Amino acid sequence: MKAARAKTPRRPALKKASPPGPKDPVGVYCRVRPLSCPDQECCIEVINESTVQIHPPDGYRIFRNGEYRETQYSFKEVFGTLVAQKELFDVVAKPLVEDLIRGKNGLLFTYGVTGSGKTHTMTGSPGDGGLLPRCLAMIFNSIGPFQAKRFVFKLDDKNGVDVQCEVDALLERQKRDATPVPKTSGNRRQVDPEFADMINVQDHCKVEEVDEDNVYSVFVSYIEIYNNYIYDLLEETSFDLIKPKWNNCNTPVRNGDFIPPQSKMLREDQNHNMYVMGCTEVEVKSTEEAFEVFWKGQKKRRIANTQLNRESSRSHGVFMIKLAQAPLDADGDNVLQEREQITLSQLSLVDLAGSERTNRTKAEGNRLREAGNINQSLMTLRTCIEVLRENQKYGTNKMVPYRDSKLTHLFKNYFDGEGKVRMIVCVNPKAEDYEESLQVMRFAEMTQEVEVARPVDRPLCGLTPGRRFRNQAFREELARKLEIRGGPINEETEEQSASEILLQNFPPLPSCELLDINDDQTLPKLIEVLEERHKLRQKLSEEFARNVLTFRTALRELDSNIMSKENYVQGKLSEKEKIITGQKAELEHLEKKIKTLEYKVEILEKTATIYEEDKRHLQQELESKSQKLQRQVSDKRRLEARLQGMVAETTTKWEKECERRVAAKQLEMQNKLWVKDEKLKQLKAIVTESKSEKPERPSRERDREKPIQRSVSPPPVPGDVFKTRGGGQAVQFTEIETLKQESPTGRKRRSSPSNADPPEDAADSEWTDVETRCSVAVEMRAGSTLGPGYQHHAQPKRRKP
Repeated sequence: MKAARAKTPRRPALKKASPPGPKDPVGVYCRVRPLSCPDQECCIEVINESTVQIHPPDGYRIFRNGEYRETQYSFKEVFGTLVAQKELFDVVAKPLVEDLIRGKNGLLFTYGVTGSGKTHTMTGSPGDGGLLPRCLAMIFNSIGPFQAKRFVFKLDDKNGVDVQCEVDALLERQKRDATPVPKTSGNRRQVDPEFADMINVQDHCKVEEVDEDNVYSVFVSYIEIYNNYIYDLLEETSFDLIKPKWNNCNTPVRNGDFIPPQSKMLREDQNHNMYVMGCTEVEVKSTEEAFEVFWKGQKKRRIANTQLNRESSRSHGVFMIKLAQAPLDADGDNVLQEREQITLSQLSLVDLAGSERTNRTKAEGNRLREAGNINQSLMTLRTCIEVLRENQKYGTNKMVPYRDSKLTHLFKNYFDGEGKVRMIVCVNPKAEDYEESLQVMRFAEMTQEVEVARPVDRPLCGLTPGRRFRNQAFREELARKLEIRGGPINEETEEQSASEILLQNFPPLPSCELLDINDDQTLPKLIEVLEERHKLRQKLSEEFARNVLTFRTALRELDSNIMSKENYVQGKLSEKEKIITGQKAELEHLEKKIKTLEYKVEILEKTATIYEEDKRHLQQELESKSQKLQRQVSDKRRLEARLQGMVAETTTKWEKECERRVAAKQLEMQNKLWVKDEKLKQLKAIVTESKSEKPERPSRERDREKPIQRSVSPPPVPGDVFKTRGGGQAVQFTEIETLKQESPTGRKRRSSPSNADPPEDAADSEWTDVETRCSVAVEMRAGSTLGPGYQHHAQPKRRKP
């Protein structure tokens, strides 16, 4: 086993480092489906046979300046709304079928948004079959007369094929016919009317150059990739989406009430091609039988009703057609029993699930998870195509992430040069799908830049060509000659012919005709000749007996030798069988261990993916919080700077206001002090003047006639002067001072001179009168000086003399 593994390394240097041969770009074709309603708005227009133009719908602005832009995309060929399925098949799929029969692989997949016509293109509709039934019809039309009998070719579980002799194949057929399972023979039978119109292809297309010295067998399989798991649609077990798991007490298990169907795993064969391990592969002998197998799996495929499509495919469907072929032997009768001469080619027809936006499909729950997995697998496909294009265009050596998705991992060999790759981009021209169609167009444009190595032709077997028909012609000529001779000869006839050939050497018989009754010569001569012939016959018999005895002795010796050799061989075989049994047990143990390890690896990969997702989410959350913290710090700094500016501005403002108020208060106090000083000076002057004069009591008439002497008016009280609307001026005072006089308490005027101290009373009355007059004079002078806006809050009351 170690030696076998050493022969097939994981990364073969010769295969990957082989000199680069011719390459072909991935063939990308575009098909535009018709609108469901004629009055719908259209955003895609076919310009010519290789160009389409997509423009934004009304009310949609694609650029910031508000301008519309029409974008054109080029394809290998564009099929409009009126193109029939046959024309599409002749251009896209027919070359892949021709390569399949010539021993080359091919991959054809449909890509587009939900509701763009992918399944219709691949499967077709009643009365108008799609690419898949037309491919099957072309295959069986081409290899029909050269098909091998059932079980001559037998597929193994490692993506290989073995060839059996006619006897083993007959035993397999008898064993299968003995089972109660209904057989699917290749004879003409009644076709299911549900799909009879789809496979009723009238054009009878076939490959012109088919190797007539080969025998062929067709095997089909059908899988789906759902939520990144692979399921076999042809498996006979129950395929319920919800399957209860019961314990020994006939009650559902609480810890796992429902289990999904068993998924399949991907493996790599000895030629480094990927295959689905344990997948059901059915040998078919006609178009009807093959399409019946497909239709059986199609009923199990997952579809759902969404807002965009009534029957939306929720999984990627992969229908694989394998063609096994081997040359006839030198006689042209039987299959050459050499496994190295067997060629196994494969054509994969993939119906991808449509990409969709969940806000348009209104998906929830399982539908939302399905849409996420579909978009994730399609995104992985786009990433692989982008990395391939970058490696080829710029000479880089980036690793293509095939293993990120089961879809890309299964078909990675095609992109590495194991066959042709064709893609049909299906688009719906309605305006609602504008953004999705734009993404599809960009992906298609990028895919056309990827080049795939051209597959090499298979080597010739080295036998003489035309041996099948030469053998057939020989049989026909032999049958014709036997018919002329009176029918076929058997073994007894052949023995008699050999005896006649031996008797031709005997003496010839004389004439036996008796003409006379007295003739005595004829009979003696005849008796003599017969005796000689009898003696010769006895000698031949004795020699034949001796030869038989010698031959029997030789046979006995040969039989004894064979028996001894058989015993020896049986002993060796028993020993080898014991070794093989031990190796098989070890191999089964290793396979179980490999399955366990692969299961663990898959779990670890899923766990690593979950951890990576959590890490990415945490990193995004950390980055968002860091950005938020930085914004908060910057906002805080700006706020601090703003507050500092406001504080400085407010401080300056209040300092100026305080200085202004202090200056105003100081000026006010100075004015008050100055007014008081002036009053005191005037009062002092009045008092001094009054003391120097003789005190006499003036009469009322004298007081009225004598004008009051006014002192120098004090400076105007501080105030603001405003202009009025009438042209005048108004004064607004900030301070108003009111002068009041009070008579001294406890003093009374004496009217009669008979009081004890008339001089003191007279002096008091004179002082009081002088003080009153001074205060009145000061107020009058101040009032005349300040103007009409000055008002007295209180007038001093003059006492009667």
